[in-house]
Amino acid sequence: MDINDFEVKLKEQYLLLSSHLNEKSKRLWAATEAQLYGYGGIIAVNRATRISKKTIHKGLSEIKNDKTLETKRIRKVGGGRKKITSHDNKLLQDLDRLIDPATRGDPESPLRWTSKSLRKLEEEMKTRGHKISYWAIRKILKEQKYSLQSNCKRHEGSNHIDRDEQFKHIHKKATLFLNKDQPVISVDTKKKELVGNFKNNGKEWEKIKSPIEVEAYDFPSKAKGKVAPYGVYDLGLNKGWVSVGISSDTAEFAVNSIRTWWLKMGKAAYNNVNEILITADCGGSNGYRVKLWKRELQKLTNELKVNIHVCHFPPGTSKWNKIEHRLFSYISKNWRGRPLVSLETVVNLIRNTTTKKGLQIKAILDKNIYQKGIKVSKQEMDKLNIKTDIFHPEWNYMLRPT
Repeated sequence: MDINDFEVKLKEQYLLLSSHLNEKSKRLWAATEAQLYGYGGIIAVNRATRISKKTIHKGLSEIKNDKTLETKRIRKVGGGRKKITSHDNKLLQDLDRLIDPATRGDPESPLRWTSKSLRKLEEEMKTRGHKISYWAIRKILKEQKYSLQSNCKRHEGSNHIDRDEQFKHIHKKATLFLNKDQPVISVDTKKKELVGNFKNNGKEWEKIKSPIEVEAYDFPSKAKGKVAPYGVYDLGLNKGWVSVGISSDTAEFAVNSIRTWWLKMGKAAYNNVNEILITADCGGSNGYRVKLWKRELQKLTNELKVNIHVCHFPPGTSKWNKIEHRLFSYISKNWRGRPLVSLETVVNLIRNTTTKKGLQIKAILDKNIYQKGIKVSKQEMDKLNIKTDIFHPEWNYMLRPT
């Protein structure tokens, strides 16, 4: 057979067999074909299969001397390419220092303030005298238990010295109110959402290869506006109220949401109410330093003719507020994977959020426009009928009707 025809035939055979052969059987097959062809067989097999001449010679030697390996082994003990770390003692140490220079004692590393991609790691390792490819770096990082990870939200700031005591204070007061059948509500603003055909995190069951198509970029210019859902969660009844605001998230908006909750839900649910307890974060539109928040609460107190008690969670503990994990988290789960294409969609998805424990939510669209930057004078603050607690009066206070 002509050598060219032999190479063509051999190439076809190799394409069919290669995926079924391991290193050992591939070596012996190549050697057998070369031996059967005779003179020039090694070169022909090398050209047709790209199997190295050295490997083919090794296979011929094994056949000739009957030194085939045990059935379960592919190569002899210690055979194969050695790991790069076996002949480069400083490689792991230098790579470790590059990955985390702030904690490994190398603050001058050029990678400290740049993205540590595999190719940048490769460039920096080469400048340090290491001959290594980015692919080998990837393999080593996996062996060293590294992986690609995103940031994890966990740290909320330093703990206040009276953090636990304030938690106990809130718990004691809430228990007292619930035992007397007086409303205890947790309030907060959910993060603002863009209204439009934008991607919403999460997944929903759809027909295979038929995802909901949304805008590639969440540009505010393409949005139909923003919404700020302000929630009121009733701890005693496991019911929620959400006012979906289309304006600014101000203290006026916050207090009006509480007012609407009382008129639409709270008033019908409670009899002989003399007091209401509100638990809130220490910042945002309902923060303890916001003068407008207290002024608007005074107005609400005068309207309802009840005492309104307020307890703020300490700084850095917003996630402990009941509304976060008993109301907002379930709303986020309910609308996951669904674009908030309209105001009606937002309101309906909130309304239809339920849990196995019987959570009920009502929601409306608040179309009022709330002005930002309203200043409250000292004279107005002096007129407030406010009584502060002995324990952290800035966090715990009561507004009474004037």
